[in-house]
Amino acid sequence: MSQVYDDRPCELGEGPLWHPKRQQLFWFDIIGKRLMTRENEQAHSWAFDEHVSAAGWVDRDTLLIASETGLWRFGLESRAKDLIAPLEVDNPVTRSNDGRADPWGGFWIGTMGKQAEVGAGSIYRYWNGELRPLVRDITISNAICFAPDRSCAYYSDTATKLVMRWELDAQTGWPIGKAAVFLDLQSEDLNPDGAVVDHDGNIWIAQWGASRVAAYTPGGQFLRAVGFDAKHTSCPSFGGDDLTTLFCTTARQGLDADTLVRTPTNGMTLTAPNVAQGQAEHRVIL
Repeated sequence: MSQVYDDRPCELGEGPLWHPKRQQLFWFDIIGKRLMTRENEQAHSWAFDEHVSAAGWVDRDTLLIASETGLWRFGLESRAKDLIAPLEVDNPVTRSNDGRADPWGGFWIGTMGKQAEVGAGSIYRYWNGELRPLVRDITISNAICFAPDRSCAYYSDTATKLVMRWELDAQTGWPIGKAAVFLDLQSEDLNPDGAVVDHDGNIWIAQWGASRVAAYTPGGQFLRAVGFDAKHTSCPSFGGDDLTTLFCTTARQGLDADTLVRTPTNGMTLTAPNVAQGQAEHRVIL
């Protein structure tokens, strides 16, 4: 059974990041336009004037934050915000969504329409000062994560119910050839959302609407699922002192008032202890 890590409900919780230097979880309330955390058992947040959704760590006191208009260097203590690269700044339809640092120090970021407009989004990679588009015509970008042996990246367009696997160049981390279907969840009517890969290469995928995070082997076989006390699980992250705690953001988006009264943990950030051995999040190199 899951436990409540933070009881502040998010309309759309996303992007949990366990900072390995600070031993601290950060996450986002996209609709609420805020970055959230807990430190010394105290709740903290930072407010933004636009949607923010994903982050990577640069150093102990600096994050790279993805917003609807750019990638930003953000000082946790100073609150200084400096633009690193613009992101669809001239497209008011879209915002950033799922993203994660890769093993080469790059950062992958997906966009989507604010109303989930069909094909409005894309997936990009920022590396060595360049923001390069990788995939176009994405409706809901999600599940961006990387194998521990650097062999591949995963991603999903949630609307397709498919999770894709993409071979990566060992030296540069750029994709090679075309992505192939890794998981087809259409027959089970499961919606892949955010995902993370553990130390053994198993991929843990939040499944929107299913109250769970499901694990699949590197070969694509279902391993097991961890239930969470919220209908819309949105993104997992391994953290804690030994990286065996599975954190999961959740959402209230689209849920009726009766459901929220019956299950007030919808939208809260939840945990499940002793799930699997995670891997530390990679540093973004700017």
